[in-house]
Amino acid sequence: MVTEPRSAPVVGVLALQGGVSEHGDVLEQLGARVVLLRRESDFAGTDGPRIDALVLPGGESSAQDRLLRLFDMAEGLRSIITEGLPTLGTCAGLVLLAREVRDAAPSQRSLDVLDVAVRRNALGPQLVSHEVDIAVDAAEVIGRQDGRVRAALIRAPEVLSVGLGARAICRVDGRVLGATTAAPGGDSDAGPEHDTDGRIGAREARRRLGTVTGIAFHPELTGDAAFHRALLAQVR
Repeated sequence: MVTEPRSAPVVGVLALQGGVSEHGDVLEQLGARVVLLRRESDFAGTDGPRIDALVLPGGESSAQDRLLRLFDMAEGLRSIITEGLPTLGTCAGLVLLAREVRDAAPSQRSLDVLDVAVRRNALGPQLVSHEVDIAVDAAEVIGRQDGRVRAALIRAPEVLSVGLGARAICRVDGRVLGATTAAPGGDSDAGPEHDTDGRIGAREARRRLGTVTGIAFHPELTGDAAFHRALLAQVR
């Protein structure tokens, strides 16, 4: 984490490909200073991380993966994320964060920092894109639609399985579309109290986000800043 005092949190947005400016606009409206990440020196130096939080935007996950490795950024990003950097991935960003990509493109890899398996483009082609209001099981994520987050689903991936190191935070029509890292000692979705139809049970109601969160949708395209606000709250 950045240690010297700053008037505003510094958020790095991966800027190799995809929907970069929309995230930057939302973050700046919330008072953050945005740094576009195109090389490792943009986010890390000999004195440690140069950013307080990280956003991995939507786009084409296989292209982003190739560019991360081409510019020798993948291992550096993985290192600062695993050290506890607050991180949000949207759509392709969720795929980059995942432990496993079930339908990966040839030679495609992921950062392996969120204990989920995902399938790309699971919700259909771009022609069936639409907006939806999504309930989120996270205390600090309060959307503008009666608490739900308004978001766009565009060639969205799906979370196929959630491991012990993560927990699902939102579902649409029974499909898991978001997950976050679980707190040590039993905050995962494993066990008989996990409710697979998307309702929030008494034991798991309104838990907090972990440091790494991946969602299959795009709140930045609808102007709903709930996830970005929660990301900045993890810094402050």
